[in-house]
Amino acid sequence: MSIDRPIHALHVLSAALALGMAGTAAAGVSYRLDRPSAAPGDTVTIEAVYFNEGNARATWEAPPELVLQWRGQDGQIVRSLARLQGEQARYSVPVNNFARLAWSAEVPASARGLQAVSIEGQPAMMALDATGRDSGTLASTPAQGPVVDARSGQPVPAPEVAAAGASPQGGPSPDASAAPGQADAFSRFRSAISEYKPVYFDIGTRGKTTARFQISAKYRLFSPAANRPANWYENFYLGYTQTSLWDLQSDSMPFIDTTFNPSVFWLSDNLWSSESQNWRLGVNVGAEHNSNGKDGPDSRSVNDGYVEPRFHYRLDGGSTLTFAPRIKAYFGVAGENPDYADYAGRVDWQLRWAQDNGAVVTALYRQGDQQRRTTQLDFAWPLQRTWLNMNGYLHLQYFNGYGETLLGYNRREDSQFRVGLSIVP
Repeated sequence: MSIDRPIHALHVLSAALALGMAGTAAAGVSYRLDRPSAAPGDTVTIEAVYFNEGNARATWEAPPELVLQWRGQDGQIVRSLARLQGEQARYSVPVNNFARLAWSAEVPASARGLQAVSIEGQPAMMALDATGRDSGTLASTPAQGPVVDARSGQPVPAPEVAAAGASPQGGPSPDASAAPGQADAFSRFRSAISEYKPVYFDIGTRGKTTARFQISAKYRLFSPAANRPANWYENFYLGYTQTSLWDLQSDSMPFIDTTFNPSVFWLSDNLWSSESQNWRLGVNVGAEHNSNGKDGPDSRSVNDGYVEPRFHYRLDGGSTLTFAPRIKAYFGVAGENPDYADYAGRVDWQLRWAQDNGAVVTALYRQGDQQRRTTQLDFAWPLQRTWLNMNGYLHLQYFNGYGETLLGYNRREDSQFRVGLSIVP
């Protein structure tokens, strides 16, 4: 056999795998080997690129280890580990930006021939010419056996394999890892739901001890294909935010008020970008309802339609500045609060500065009639960058003005400072 034949076959296999996987890339992650061929015992590098093509900043936490599948000399599947180069990292990736990482792996001593190397749990297969055996088992053969050290052939300890998200006893066949298949209902739900407004829990002690907390998420109604930008109709979302003020000091610790805020909107943060990619324009336009769910004299509710242009500027130091004024038009205002706009105003002036993997600072300002002003400042710092090395953010919040609760929209509150934990800053 001429030397051109295995190389030509390798190119055909690489192209076929690339075409086959183009529509099933997982969460914007693509994998490749750093070379087309390597001998058993050589160390190869698996390179990964995470590209954020969504409408909002995305978080990617790279696994410290990957479980690989190879074809052994006897035709059986051989499993081994690839280990992350450097320290484990969690990346916060802006829209239209990417993060790059690499893992090192040793070609198993028993690997021979043209390999379709798969990563367990990822829809990715990579071609490698290990030069030797030209035939082997079908890709549909499950991998029955332990994960072994690529050099010694000895089993890797079960806890280390489990930490990589794999079973110590066996793994799926390569085509099972690569096939897109039909996602179950929970998987489809999980891929469509994402962060929306900040999520936090804060406590303050001015006047009396209170907690203010907020949960928020959005649900994408149509999921775009992984290999293309979203069509216009695929940018429609349902949103839900709930904000509560909780009295922690009084008897029975009652909730002072809770605002329920469902919404429907169209959102894109990538309508236009400059040639340098420093400037980017997006928009959020929709309608929302705010209600405290009470009846009688304590009932409050208001509806509004809004347009929120978003201007993003990418700073050279690795941070993003966003200016997003939300312009609102009220309708269907309840009889209990017909003067709501006099206190809340008609524009939410919003400014946000976010470091990559660092501090997040946001400011909100509202101007009602007759000098009725409201200011809220938030500061978040990732706890993974502290001695605690834990998930989430240290969260500080300052509030001054009207409308800390929907019930008290027309009551000015004393300046309040709170501290707590934020999950989404």
